[in-house]
Amino acid sequence: MRFKDVFSIMGPSMIGPSSSHTAGAARLGLTARQALGGQPDEADIIFSGSFAETYMGHGTDLAVTAGLLGCAPDDERIRDSIALAEAAGMELRFGTELRPGGHPNTVRFELRKGEQALTMVGCSIGGGNVEIVGVDGFDVKFGADCPTLLVNHQDMAGTVAAMALIVGRANLNIRAMDVDRQSRSGRALTVMEMDQAVSAEVRRELQALPQVERVRLIHLNEEEGQE
Repeated sequence: MRFKDVFSIMGPSMIGPSSSHTAGAARLGLTARQALGGQPDEADIIFSGSFAETYMGHGTDLAVTAGLLGCAPDDERIRDSIALAEAAGMELRFGTELRPGGHPNTVRFELRKGEQALTMVGCSIGGGNVEIVGVDGFDVKFGADCPTLLVNHQDMAGTVAAMALIVGRANLNIRAMDVDRQSRSGRALTVMEMDQAVSAEVRRELQALPQVERVRLIHLNEEEGQE
């Protein structure tokens, strides 16, 4: 068995009884918040598998809500997150669904913030680790355990190479990449998991490419390290 890091062995610092149901769930909420671009105004949170059966008893609803508020897994505010979200004007709705063949700890987010909307599906895979398996209808996978770029673009020849050239010029190393497209020459989403932090300048250069529609950065450690 290969462990991702020491936290996979010892477990993360967290609030709650279960790393999968609380720590991982909080990180899923935090990932969704960053993918949306900030705290949502409305959030539909739909659990499946064991999450659907136990989310209230294990505090998974509290944990994902805390993540949407920007809280780390060890933040004491997790216990009061639903009340805090409502006080902040966030409209929350919880539900369950059957996802045959899916991971037992799965949550689907449908979020809205002003004109921005996000659908994201993610799984809590143990030890506080997560895996995102879908973003806005694109079948992409990433772990959210390192700085990760989400780039929406047109599926045009040379686009991925142009993006790789920009990050290469900045001496950034791509540790993993995943691409999905709606159709040939249609809309596409490229996910680049990076070994180093990604500067605002690199993101501006990517956004300036004519075929790029939107650039987002997932960097959980940066937000989790804030007071």
